[in-house]
Amino acid sequence: MRDLKGHPELCAINTATLGFTTPIAQVIDAIARHGFGGIAPWRREIEGHDVAAIARRIRDAKLEVTGYCRSTFIPAATTAELRSNIEANKRAIEDAATLGAKSFVMVVGGLAAGSRDIIAARAQVAEATAELLDHGIEHGVKIALEPLHPVYAADRSCLSTIDETLDLCDRLDGGKSDALGVCLDVYHIWWDPYLARAIQRARGRITGFHVCDWLLKTRDALNDRGMMGDGVIDIPAIRAMIEGAGYQGLVEVEIFSAADWWTRPIDETLRVCRERLAGCC
Repeated sequence: MRDLKGHPELCAINTATLGFTTPIAQVIDAIARHGFGGIAPWRREIEGHDVAAIARRIRDAKLEVTGYCRSTFIPAATTAELRSNIEANKRAIEDAATLGAKSFVMVVGGLAAGSRDIIAARAQVAEATAELLDHGIEHGVKIALEPLHPVYAADRSCLSTIDETLDLCDRLDGGKSDALGVCLDVYHIWWDPYLARAIQRARGRITGFHVCDWLLKTRDALNDRGMMGDGVIDIPAIRAMIEGAGYQGLVEVEIFSAADWWTRPIDETLRVCRERLAGCC
């Protein structure tokens, strides 16, 4: 396993960690100033702005774009809405290409509005992902499906496990393409009793690796993630599994923390991220 101590260039910051309180240009500069090797921006910071100019600023800061976050949720109550969701994601894939992103991260969505049919939601996800995979290949962008903790199955992701996500990948590309993979976030996968086996199965498909921590007394399942070392996840053990499965990309911090880390100055958060990556990951 790689030694992260003294090597922040092996790590990246997902801009959600900084709470979306600072303009993206300043965020890029701060992440580079703290020595990190990569950045994962969100569409809310990019869309409506000069994407090419942002891409140049990232390149000038010598940062790798580990991923572009995230997809519009796919499941829809009507055919027109489903079509709209797919087209929005196609436009985002094109922006990901402009940014030079390693992947477009897909959080696929849960139930369609007013629905209780999770089977139908999964069918829509498969249909849409097949089309988006072709669009990604056309634009040179990998599609990264991110399974989420089952607590989000109703509203954020009907893909809940690595195995389920890999099954979908195999259905769509027959295991013959490196354009479709999985993004693994410790917050969503740490609990899986078949985790080691699933990670080994993901060899060759791991497009990203996110770290944070699960607080024992979580107050909000979405916006109360912990800084690495403050919770119950054995992050080094999971990283060993992922790197043992061949992943050599950057280790990316992604923390949603409305009541804590998002209230702090971004330089403080980045300093602590660097310390915890070296000591707790």
